[in-house]
Amino acid sequence: MPFLSCLRTRESVFERLVKRRMDARVECAVQQRQVLFLCVFLGMSWAAEEPLMYFVEEEAERGTFLANLAHDLGLGMEELSAREPRVISDQKIGFLLLDPLTGDLSLNEKLDREELCGLKEPCVLPFQLLMEKPFEIFRAKLWVRDINDHSPVFLDREIPLKILESTTPGAAFLLQSAQDSDIGTNNVRNYTISPNAYFHISVHNGAEGIIYPELVLDRPLDREEVPELSLILTALDGGSPVRSGTTLVRILVWDTNDNVPEFVQPLYKVQLCEDSPVGSLVVTVSARDLDTGSNGEIVYAFFYATERILKTFQINPTSGSVYLRAELNYEVMQTYTLTIQAKDGGGLSGKCTVVVQVTDINDNPPELLMSSLTSPIQENSLETVVAVFRIRDRDSGNNAKMVCSIQDDLPFILKPSVENYYTLVTDSPLDREERAKYNITITVTDMGTPRLKTEHNITVLVADVNDNAPAFTQTSYTLWVRENNSPALHIGSVSATDTDAGANAQVTYSLLPPPDPLLPLASLVSINPDNGHLFALTSLDYEALRAFEFHVGATDRGSPALSSQALVRVLVADANDNAPFVLYPLQNASAPCTELVPRAAEPGYLVTKVVAVDGDAGQNAWLSYQLLKATEPGLFGVWAHNGEVRTARLLSERDAPKQRLVVLVKDNGEPPLSASVTLHVLLVDGFSQPYLPPPEAEAAAAAPADPLTVYLVVALASVSSLFLFSVLVFVAVRLCRRGGAGSAGRCPVPEGHFPGHLVDVSGTGTLSQSYQYEVCLMGGYGTGEFKLKRILPSLASQSIGREVEEYPSYRNDLGL
Repeated sequence: MPFLSCLRTRESVFERLVKRRMDARVECAVQQRQVLFLCVFLGMSWAAEEPLMYFVEEEAERGTFLANLAHDLGLGMEELSAREPRVISDQKIGFLLLDPLTGDLSLNEKLDREELCGLKEPCVLPFQLLMEKPFEIFRAKLWVRDINDHSPVFLDREIPLKILESTTPGAAFLLQSAQDSDIGTNNVRNYTISPNAYFHISVHNGAEGIIYPELVLDRPLDREEVPELSLILTALDGGSPVRSGTTLVRILVWDTNDNVPEFVQPLYKVQLCEDSPVGSLVVTVSARDLDTGSNGEIVYAFFYATERILKTFQINPTSGSVYLRAELNYEVMQTYTLTIQAKDGGGLSGKCTVVVQVTDINDNPPELLMSSLTSPIQENSLETVVAVFRIRDRDSGNNAKMVCSIQDDLPFILKPSVENYYTLVTDSPLDREERAKYNITITVTDMGTPRLKTEHNITVLVADVNDNAPAFTQTSYTLWVRENNSPALHIGSVSATDTDAGANAQVTYSLLPPPDPLLPLASLVSINPDNGHLFALTSLDYEALRAFEFHVGATDRGSPALSSQALVRVLVADANDNAPFVLYPLQNASAPCTELVPRAAEPGYLVTKVVAVDGDAGQNAWLSYQLLKATEPGLFGVWAHNGEVRTARLLSERDAPKQRLVVLVKDNGEPPLSASVTLHVLLVDGFSQPYLPPPEAEAAAAAPADPLTVYLVVALASVSSLFLFSVLVFVAVRLCRRGGAGSAGRCPVPEGHFPGHLVDVSGTGTLSQSYQYEVCLMGGYGTGEFKLKRILPSLASQSIGREVEEYPSYRNDLGL
């Protein structure tokens, strides 16, 4: 029967709860509209001064739309996307998702308000909207609203309660409160007790908004009639739908105990450093009971203790001393409120409150949260944002004040911004060629005692810009090439370096147009564009081209490309590739040229002079002469340096009238080249003025002679004149037979030019092919020497005249 009545009572209670729930829904809908309008009004009023505020209920599905940031910030969607917005937060989870194209802000995952904020109300999660182009930070907050997703829970399934039978009606007995993780209206709002004839529940508001249930006695107890009562205590929250939790209250009726334990003071306040060691004494509470025996024995215990309190503190049930059970952390919990119950042996109890305030110490080093880092950065750029970061310290007061710095010898500076944000910006243009990498240490130091600091190392690379042109190792290069080289011969190299990197440092070589447009540079040399090697394309001839110069360009592959140039001078070295050529006496004449020598010639008489040239230069053109063969050895000699042929002794009647001499002309090259010439010498008697006597002889002849001497001289002169006339007639006949066009005593000169390979290229003694010579015996001089006369053709080019004037030494050496 008692069970059935209890069941009926529960059904009626349930009907009342359903009715209240329906009424609460209507009221809640009206309240939600009012709250919504209020939030919109507050959001619009705070937009200019306060951070953006957004609201969401906990356990909302992932992807729930929160707001459009482009609309809230007054930006277009394209402008917002161009500024590269990012949502950053101190939370270790990315609970928000921003679509940069549309500006829509939505949930990235379900949120549990109790996990994020615990009992803190309101549960506000700050975050920041970071825009990098240009850099700007907008503050915002997300208010996570609580929903009724937790039921009230009693820590104990059964609450034992001892009540004296002498207790008068109206006495109240404090019961254990239920715990609800929800807050506000969703927290515990009411308690009910199962229907009975002795007790009812009275609800009281305690400290910090906690509701305490008290069991109030309605009528006196009679232990002999009812020694024990079992009642169901139900805790109801204010959510919609209503959630509840129950526990069993077991009441034991005892004999009389008329004194309740009383604490010396109802409130204890204690300050405790967060670095206090485990086991430290927090406080000792004391209560007294005027009863005796077991009714006066007091036992201390925590009353309404949360799991956090039970894990952090412990109490000695006999002495009332409270000890530290776990380490304290100011950053997690700053204040603990302990309710301590003193219960005597008769079941009566009293309570007091202990408030433990945790004092902060500097035990948390500063933290650096990197938001963005740009590396590499281009050189030569001004005020480039390298990094954006935020610093924080979980301590408080001076312990949370921070100073941020970097090394002094770096071209970077720190610029503070809002909400402890900093930007690392270049202070001056960077030069990659001077330094390509920077190791930056960001040091954050707090102002606590002792000071704690955090160092964060970042590496910034400098990207190359094509700001350096290639540089040649030399401003000019001189290359020697021996003539008659083989085609495609490597004659030398040029080299240029570029201090840039990558494609900006890759150098390409090229030939620049020569200053002389007539120089066929493309047919003479080529260059390897990759390594700068120079090659001769044709075989060079020193006699045709002694030297030439041109410019080589070096261009990098940067954008825009940079270039430089260097002068290359190519000198052709002579090779002994031309044999001496004899100009006189001519070897291609139709008849040999005969030299006349009087038999009365003294030793050293100049017979003739062999004239030769060499197309080479330097020592390859140094000529030496020597007598190779002679009809009468020892009669004639050849001077080695000038080719003069002279008599070596007096002529005698025994010497043959016709002499044949072979003269060898040899250059000084390696190997030496040579040429030979054949001379025909005719020894004659009575040659006109073959020899001029020395001055002493003339003086003796000027003296008066005796008559006999005069007669002998006249007779000898007559005979000599006849003989000389006969010889002249003979010589004239011989010369006429040669068909020469010259006058008597002149040797014939062949028509046409000399061979084409005799070209003047050295200026060291060779002659141009445009010259012809004729040998004449000069009759007006007693020396008996000959002279060479220059004959210029009527159609000679102007260049011949220039060469003659350019090399006047030929005129002197050859007697022109």
